[in-house]
Amino acid sequence: MPPSTPITTPLGPFADRSISDLAADLRTGRTTATDLVRDALDAVTWLDPLVNAFVTVAADQSLAAAREADRELADGVDRGPLHGIPVAVKDLIMVAGRSVTMGSRHFADHVPASDAACVRHLRTAGAIVVGQTITHEFAYGPTGDRSANGPSRNPHDPERMTGGSSAGSAAAVAAGMVPLALGTDTGGSVRIPAALCGIAGFKPAYGRIPADGVFPLSETLDHVGLLARDAEDCRIAYQVLVPDGLRPAGREPRVAWLDTGALSPCDPRVLSSVRAALEAGINPVGELSIPPRVVQDLREAFTAIQSGEAAAVHAGRMAETPDLFDPEVLERLRGAAAVPAWRYVRALRTRPLLAEAVDGLFERHDVLALPTVPLTAPFLGQRETELDGTSVRVRDALLAFTSLWNLLGLPALTVPAGTVDGLPTGLQFLCRAGEERLLFDAAARIAPRSDRQGPSTGEDG
Repeated sequence: MPPSTPITTPLGPFADRSISDLAADLRTGRTTATDLVRDALDAVTWLDPLVNAFVTVAADQSLAAAREADRELADGVDRGPLHGIPVAVKDLIMVAGRSVTMGSRHFADHVPASDAACVRHLRTAGAIVVGQTITHEFAYGPTGDRSANGPSRNPHDPERMTGGSSAGSAAAVAAGMVPLALGTDTGGSVRIPAALCGIAGFKPAYGRIPADGVFPLSETLDHVGLLARDAEDCRIAYQVLVPDGLRPAGREPRVAWLDTGALSPCDPRVLSSVRAALEAGINPVGELSIPPRVVQDLREAFTAIQSGEAAAVHAGRMAETPDLFDPEVLERLRGAAAVPAWRYVRALRTRPLLAEAVDGLFERHDVLALPTVPLTAPFLGQRETELDGTSVRVRDALLAFTSLWNLLGLPALTVPAGTVDGLPTGLQFLCRAGEERLLFDAAARIAPRSDRQGPSTGEDG
């Protein structure tokens, strides 16, 4: 596969601005919420034709909300660090009075009457939802290039995929159109596009950010998550949405490297890049592995549960209007519907046992580290690739290091690790539910990207 060319997409106003910086400027009068929203809308106007991140942009509503945010701050009403900050949300998270399509022709005219719970929380915190971002149709795909609204494009190389299914959210943040976006993650759909686009993505423990008002893919695997410039911005947003989500840790995180040999082949350059980023900031206190049999059981359980639940959501549409689906998504759903019910029931029963087996990895370590994905961003439409001499499906490769943690509901965070041939790599951290502060403490030790103004043109670790 030919190497990527240098970055060809210009960056918007939020590419190098943290939420803390923006919040400080708002409170010292150096900027206003109205200015920030105008900056975001302007950036969407000139950048979105290049990356195709947004489905809907609500300019008038956003400017009205920004003016109200400015009035509140002037009157001494401060709703916290997201007050006046422009935010985007994935196009299957309900936003009242706006088109929400799920990336599908089935819902081309759908306008929900009420906000999803997570959107209500954003509004209560003073954030301003400027628009909805492209999702892989019905969130059923990690490539991000199958949507009724077209494929999102990677800002590092518009000929390459963002990853999915929170494709537009990742592209919007990576291109600097907004500083924060919401996504959903059923098998890696926040972390995969974050890693491929060179930003941070956080999947909280299952249920911590409520999924009420989010169109489901697989109800017992779906997580609402965050995409932002870096881990600190994810932490700030998470504390706003889940005020009790970060308990005091009381100790430094003990980090172990998780060997991925049993999970999937990995591009050796990606592995080197991620391991180097980890060891530049953290000295791992051990190296662990998951037995191949446990990996196989985890993967089978994940597939059975996701297949059964996705098929249940879409059974009526598959029977009545199959022609409205993207052909690839329809093929996957029909395959899901063919999974026998006994496999789903067995997976639900074995899930707690598998959780106990993996929990043992945390007995002497707080945080596990591994690559987020085993490759850099594939080309749009690419479905096969080679990793370390092995031919694999792109979909399988993208999900290989992320999906198992959804089955177990574990918190997971990806941060930029470096670049290979000008394309980002991601370092993923995992922890037990309730120990998220240790996850963010570990991520804080990883040096930020040195190439935020554009990736390098060759390998750097």
